[in-house]
Amino acid sequence: MTTGSFYHYFASWPAFTKDLVAYWVQDRTVRVIGAILEESDPRRRIEAIIEVGLSLPHGAEAAIRSWSSVDPHVLSVQTEVDRQRFTILYESALEIVRDPRQAEVYAAWAVYVFVGYEQATLPREPGMFAWIARHMLDALDSGGFASVPR
Repeated sequence: MTTGSFYHYFASWPAFTKDLVAYWVQDRTVRVIGAILEESDPRRRIEAIIEVGLSLPHGAEAAIRSWSSVDPHVLSVQTEVDRQRFTILYESALEIVRDPRQAEVYAAWAVYVFVGYEQATLPREPGMFAWIARHMLDALDSGGFASVPR
C-alpha cells in the first residue's frame, strides 16, 4: 500500500492502530465468544474454546500482546480480551464443577497456558497443545485442582 492510499483510508497511524485492534477484538474475541455461547453444554463450549485456541494466528496474537507492553491503548484492549476469554472459561467450568474456586483456577490455568503457548519461542506444535488441552479437560472432569491455595 502506498502512503497516499494509506492516508486515504486512515487519518493517521494512531487511527489505523485503533481500527486494527478493534477489528481484532471483534473478529477474534467478541464474534467467537458469541458463537461459542450458543452451545448449551459447558463441556462442549470448553472443547470449542480449545479448538479456537488451536486455530488462532498465534504469531499475530503474540505480536499484539507484545505491542500491548508499549502502547497503553493496546494494553487496555488486551486486558479486556483476556478478561473476556477468562470469563467464558470460568462460567463454563463453573457449570461443570459447581465450585467457584475450582472454576477460577481452571480458567486462569487455561489462559496462562494459552498465553505461554503464544509467547514461547519454542516451535509451535499443535499436537502438543492439543495433548495439554486434553489433560486440562481431564483435570476439569476430575476436579483435580480443588485445593489450590490463594
